[in-house]
Amino acid sequence: MYRVVQGDRNRLSDAEAFVDLLQHLDQHPFREVRTLFDPRHKLVVSRAPGRLDVMGGIADYSGSMVLELPIGEATFVALQRDPELKLRVLSLSDPLHEAGYEMSLQEFVCDGEPIGYESARNHFQVDPKQHWAAYVAGVFLVLMRERGVRFPQGARILISSSVPAGKGVSSSAALEVAVMQAVAAAFDIEIQPRELAMLCQKVENLVVGAPCGIMDQMTSACGETGRLLALLCQPAELLGMISIPEDVCFWGIDSGVRHSVAGSDYVSVRTGAFMGYRLIAELAGLNIKQIPSEDRCEIDDPRWKGYLANISPAEFEKHYRDKLPERLSGAEFLVRYGGTTDRVTRVDPSRNYAIRIPTAHPIYEHQRVKRFTEVLEDPSALASGDSGMAGDDQGTSLQVLGELMYESHDSYSACGLNSEGTDLLVNLVRQAGPPYGLYGAKITGGGSGGTVAVLGSRSAGAGIEMICEEYAKETGRQPYVFAGSSSGSVSFGQLDLEVAG
Repeated sequence: MYRVVQGDRNRLSDAEAFVDLLQHLDQHPFREVRTLFDPRHKLVVSRAPGRLDVMGGIADYSGSMVLELPIGEATFVALQRDPELKLRVLSLSDPLHEAGYEMSLQEFVCDGEPIGYESARNHFQVDPKQHWAAYVAGVFLVLMRERGVRFPQGARILISSSVPAGKGVSSSAALEVAVMQAVAAAFDIEIQPRELAMLCQKVENLVVGAPCGIMDQMTSACGETGRLLALLCQPAELLGMISIPEDVCFWGIDSGVRHSVAGSDYVSVRTGAFMGYRLIAELAGLNIKQIPSEDRCEIDDPRWKGYLANISPAEFEKHYRDKLPERLSGAEFLVRYGGTTDRVTRVDPSRNYAIRIPTAHPIYEHQRVKRFTEVLEDPSALASGDSGMAGDDQGTSLQVLGELMYESHDSYSACGLNSEGTDLLVNLVRQAGPPYGLYGAKITGGGSGGTVAVLGSRSAGAGIEMICEEYAKETGRQPYVFAGSSSGSVSFGQLDLEVAG
């Protein structure tokens, strides 16, 4: 039986439950789990939560400020070094994964050097049932390529997660961060929190092939219980933690509509935004260097530092909005402009892209997030808001915050990233309104389904229950409610377990 010899479970019930699981592995119903670890060697345990995207969302890839709340649901990883240069991975989180995944780490090496990301991505895309393993094994390849790590041994890894997949609360980031934290601890690799998050983003972008921004990994790694992580995604500047007033509460309500950051809607909107930035750079007379072999370009941009979010709404409206096309074919764009600055998406010549609206979204969202922060931290900021932003003239601070969330949701919808389920949840919150202690709601993360973030007074629990009952009645889907919060992987640290006796 294993016992904790180092680390603190921080009075977390899920941590206690996972340690109890490890202490009774010999009684687990699956033989593969009972025999995964060698009782002669210690285990390293890490924990990383999912996140609720309160404000900012997809604008992160364009440099916006975002506000993220780490949720109570988390992913646990138990890792043991293996003398054999092999990865053995078992996940308890999905019946599809019970057979586990195995590979030799030597598959990541060719002629003495780590293989390229494209080769690894192709490797994990061969079998869709095993694609999930890219989030785990990809951590090892990224450390080999980015940090020059040469692993002298392999690893045996057990995963257990309460972060539901496809709900828009970043189960993928929780998995990447938990694995990265455990690998770093087990192999004595020193990684600072910000770098840990950015390395995990590389796993998702370059090995998995999902073009996510940085906010998910930063929140999973650096978040704090009951506080909003304020992040400026340029590329990952942690602005601090924002305390949530005692009378304010955030919930997440799952629509039951599956979300995927690799979905074509998210990818096309992201690509359209980068296409728009490329057009604006030309209109602004910035120095542009084409890289034809990659269908990409580099832009010398001292004005906006390469981020759409740094363009003010007033400047956009005066100089650029009406000069951007509503839509543009990928083929025409590539002929005329050569490519974008985005390193994780490519313009598809066979597709037709929306340009103006995806470009506008991060410009306005960045201002909404800044305004939201001002009002949340200091309700007296109501009197000093920029003209044109919601609620500057009237209403309570909660009403102003709520209206900013509704505006964000409407902007997602204009981009085509809404869904019938999330729209219904937002409309139900809007209809219930302040009489039920509910003030605002918006779709989260990459959109196109997933979870809706809801703002209310702390006493609005009955209103949340009513929304869920009405939603279930209209759709037949019983929504899951995210109601708690917990700190990120860095705060949890690690647990070292050894066999007692």
